Amino acid sequence: MRVPDSPEDGCMTLAAAERLTPPSRLVPGWDEPPPAALLHGIEQFNRGEYWECHETLEALWRAEKRDTRDLYQGILQVGVALHHLRNNNYAGAIKVFRRGLARLQGLPPVCQGVHVLELATAARGVHDAALDLGPDRLAELALPYPVIRIDW
Repeated sequence: MRVPDSPEDGCMTLAAAERLTPPSRLVPGWDEPPPAALLHGIEQFNRGEYWECHETLEALWRAEKRDTRDLYQGILQVGVALHHLRNNNYAGAIKVFRRGLARLQGLPPVCQGVHVLELATAARGVHDAALDLGPDRLAELALPYPVIRIDW
């Protein structure tokens, strides 16, 4: 089966499309309550305190041995990317966005109460808008920054 998107004929194989958007995986701990440090890091993120969020979640990420660590690292990297955007560091923002989005990709849509898919979609939108503007027009970025929604 082929789906539109190949540069040659407007299509790519379904297998290739699935590699771009892998199915979510239920990582051990996905259904556990969010740790207190995650809740604190999300509060910081949602207040725009991206560097502080990084510091809070880095300790949690380093201590976690299970794949739920991708959630913590993905959030902190998206936050660092937003920090770089605010400081007009185009190259740093794009680089760290890509790392953070890769960490979030494939996690369940909701992990430890965090709406991961919603965050990843919003972060991808900011990433793509920054790419469209390029480094010389980054100050024109007018999108709202992502807010992390958590239900627990």
